[in-house]
Amino acid sequence: MSGPILHPGPRLLIGHGRAPELAELLPPGPVLLVTDQAVRAMGLLDALTAEIERDHQLVLFDSVEADPSRATLLAAVEAGRAAGATSVVGFGGGSPMDVAKLAAYLLGSGDDLDTIWGVGLARGRRLPLALVPTTAGTGSEATPVAIITVEGAEKRGVNSAALIPDWAVLDAGLTLGKPRGLTAATGIDAMVHAIEAYTSARAKNPVSDMQAREALRLLSANLVAACEQPGNIAAREAMLVGAHLAGLAFANAPVAGVHALAYPLGGIHHLPHGLSNALMLRPVLSFNLAAAREPYAELAAILDPTVSALGTQAAAAQLVEQLEALVLASGLKPRLRDHGIAVEEAPMLAREAMKQTRLLVNNPVPIGEEDARRLYEAAW
Repeated sequence: MSGPILHPGPRLLIGHGRAPELAELLPPGPVLLVTDQAVRAMGLLDALTAEIERDHQLVLFDSVEADPSRATLLAAVEAGRAAGATSVVGFGGGSPMDVAKLAAYLLGSGDDLDTIWGVGLARGRRLPLALVPTTAGTGSEATPVAIITVEGAEKRGVNSAALIPDWAVLDAGLTLGKPRGLTAATGIDAMVHAIEAYTSARAKNPVSDMQAREALRLLSANLVAACEQPGNIAAREAMLVGAHLAGLAFANAPVAGVHALAYPLGGIHHLPHGLSNALMLRPVLSFNLAAAREPYAELAAILDPTVSALGTQAAAAQLVEQLEALVLASGLKPRLRDHGIAVEEAPMLAREAMKQTRLLVNNPVPIGEEDARRLYEAAW
């Protein structure tokens, strides 16, 4: 009997204030540190960079933008190549971590970017890589996936075990004081990772199921506290661990329709990725209800154990209501119209979503272009 080969994820440092310890784990030679200007301006890098500079040359690349472009990625690669970097650190949200993953791979392997888009095509060796998330959401530090925005606002991905880092640091102190909107959007993003991994039509397995369930438990129980009490370190750490577990889950059981329909919203309208997922969450889950009734019912019982007394159809429907309530409680506005997107854009968005074939194949129910149009209209 054959089955999926599971990715175990990186080795971990977990705990408040542990990020500077990463410096001791890096090999000799110049270190390419990939981040963005907002993270740098907040001073979050200072303790780690001070430690790195004790024994290494530091090459700081802080030009990563939201939805990073091919040009940004190639500029980071060139900065690392010019300095002779022997390792790469990604520090920040999903965008810097994704750029760091691909930069480490392209520097180490010498491959051309256009030869590795898709699943399993990046087979070379990357440079040693460590990732430090500063938001609890993307799970990028756990996954073999990196997303880049290419021409025409299309998001393309590389999915390969070579992108899984050697080390990741889950330091909840780095997430303190983040704006409520960012905390909410990244938290919902992580919950969608867990839900879609649990119901993925391909590569579903008991290990990722276990990770997804625990991720959803931690995230749903702590999202509102993290939003309303920005200094609550216990809630922040629970969110960070939950997001990592959700990342491990979808590294092995890929995400699906919510993400596929979210990507055009980010690529075209530059909405934060987690917010884009929140906007498409209710329509896509409602669309999937009949096919995913039993796993949705199981997840609903994690959010509210009392739904176990209901039949699976009623419990599955309750999951959609519970998630909508969490989105609202987090402070996010869950309609496309709230974010300046016109209902007349639905056909165009649907066409763009059809490009996300690597995600659409994982959905419990096939989503065609006409289905996608209706789902965007439902989200409006």
